[in-house]
Amino acid sequence: MGLFTSFLDKFCEHCSSQSIFTLVSVGALSFIALSVVINVLRQLLFKNPHEPPVVFHWFPFVGSTISYGIDPYKFFFNAREKYGDIFTFILLGKKTTVYLGTKGNEFILNGKLRDVCAEEVYSPLTTPVFGSNVVYDCPNSKLMEQKKFVKFGLTSDALRSYVRLITDEVNDFVKSSPAFQESKGTFDVTKIIAEITIYTASRSLQGKEVRDRFNSTFAEMYHDLDMGFAPINFMLPWAPLPHNRKRDAAQRKLTETYMDIIRQRREAGGKKDSEDMVWNLMSCTYKNGTPVPDEEVAHMMIALLMAGQHSSSSTAAWIVLRLATCPEIIEELYQEQLRVLGQDLPDLTYETLQKLDLHSKVIKETLRIHAPIHSIIRAVKNPMPVEGTTYVIPTTHNVLSSPGVTARSEEYFPEPLKWNPHRWDEANAAKDEDDDDEKIDYGYGLVSKGTNSPYLPFGAGRHRCIGEQFAYVQLGTILAALVRQFKFSNPPNAPGIPETDYSSLFSKPLGKSFVRYEKRGTKE
Repeated sequence: MGLFTSFLDKFCEHCSSQSIFTLVSVGALSFIALSVVINVLRQLLFKNPHEPPVVFHWFPFVGSTISYGIDPYKFFFNAREKYGDIFTFILLGKKTTVYLGTKGNEFILNGKLRDVCAEEVYSPLTTPVFGSNVVYDCPNSKLMEQKKFVKFGLTSDALRSYVRLITDEVNDFVKSSPAFQESKGTFDVTKIIAEITIYTASRSLQGKEVRDRFNSTFAEMYHDLDMGFAPINFMLPWAPLPHNRKRDAAQRKLTETYMDIIRQRREAGGKKDSEDMVWNLMSCTYKNGTPVPDEEVAHMMIALLMAGQHSSSSTAAWIVLRLATCPEIIEELYQEQLRVLGQDLPDLTYETLQKLDLHSKVIKETLRIHAPIHSIIRAVKNPMPVEGTTYVIPTTHNVLSSPGVTARSEEYFPEPLKWNPHRWDEANAAKDEDDDDEKIDYGYGLVSKGTNSPYLPFGAGRHRCIGEQFAYVQLGTILAALVRQFKFSNPPNAPGIPETDYSSLFSKPLGKSFVRYEKRGTKE
C-alpha cells in the first residue's frame, strides 16, 4: 500500500509539473471560444429594433476597436455601406453609436447640453495634461466663459501683431536650422514643421518669455506632457505608468513656469506690452466677479499650447507634403504673392494676408482631407430619439460624429481624395460652414451653427474650436514665408503622400517623410 501511495504521489507531481500549463491554456481557450460563440449568437438572435444595428464583431469588449483604430475613415465608409448612416460599434467595451452625414453632425454637435456631454468622455485624457478647473474639468458654463476670454483676446490688433512675429520666427529658423544650410537638400517634414509651429505659436500666442524658454527646458517638458495623450489614457489616465509620471511632473513644472511669468509681470507693474494671451487672461474676470486665478491662467495656456500645436503642426506638415507633389501649385502661390503684394515682396501684414486667395484655398483643401480630429465623441445623458427612425440612443451609449466623412464624400466633393485647392474656385463648390447664416451664442459670442455644411474642420456647436482665426493666421503666414524662400519637390523614388497615423487623439503623417527643398534664387 505504501509503495502504491508513493507511486501515486510521484505520478501526480509529474502531472502537475508537466500539464498544469496545458490545462490552464486549454481552459482559457475554451473560455474565449465560449465568449465568442455567445457574443456572435447574441448579435444574430437578439437585435433591438429601437437601437441602431451593431457592427458585427467576433470578440466582446474588443469589438471593432482595432479596425477603427487603424483607419477610422475606412471603417466608417465600410460600415456606412452595410448599415447606413447610423450604426453602433463596440469601442473598448463601450457601445458607440455613429451618426454620419450633415444630419448626424447636427444631431450630435448641436445636441442639447442635457442630452450629450463632452466632459465625461474627454476629461480623463485632458485634465491630467491641461490641469484642474479648465476646459473639461469644470462646469460647462465656466468653460464657455473661458472660451469667451480666449476668443475675445484674439482681437484684430492681436492677430495683426502675430503676422510679423510668426514671419520673423520662420525666417530666423530657416537661417539657423542645420536642415536648411545648403542651397538644396532634403528635410524631415514632420520634425521640422513641428519645430516651426511650436516656435511661432509660443512667440505670438504665448509670449516672449515662453518662446525664450523653448530653447532649453520647455521642449523636453512639452514632449513629456504630450505623452499624456497616449490612447491608453482614455481608460487608465492615472495608472502609475512611466509616461504618466513624466506627464504629471511636466504638468506641474509648466504650471509653475507660467505662474512665475505672471508673477514677474505683476511685480514689474503689470503694464501690457504685447498682445499675447497671457496678458489677456491676466485681466479677465468671471461673471461672478472673481478674477481668473493665476493657476487657471497657467492651465488655460497649457491647453492652448497643447491643443493648438497638434492641429497646426499636423496641418502644416500635410501642406508641405502635398505641395511637394504639386510643384506647379507652389509656383502659383509665389506668383500670387508677386501679383498681389508687389514684385519687391514687401513684408507680409495681416491685411495683405487676407488677399492671398490661393494660400487660403491651399489651407482649406488640406483641412478638408486631413482634418486633425477624425472623431468627436459625446456621452449620452438622456435617451435620444433619432428623428425619422425608430431608434432611441440609450444612456449606455456614447455618440460619435465624424465631419471628415462628409468632407471625403463624393456627393459633396467630386474626386474627394484628390488634393485640389482649385476646387474652391468653382461657383458650385460645396458650401463652407461660414456660409451658414444661422448663428447661436453658447456663452462666448455668436458663432455659426455650421452643421448644414459638409465642411467642418473646426467642429461645430458649443465646443467648436475657438482658435480658428489664429490657425488660419498662423498657417497662412508660415505658408507665405516658406513659399517666398523655397521650392519643394519629392525626392527620386519617394513613396509620395504618407499614410495617416491615427494612433493618437490628433491625426498626423505616419512615420518620417522627406521632401526636397531648393532655395529660391539658386542657380542650376
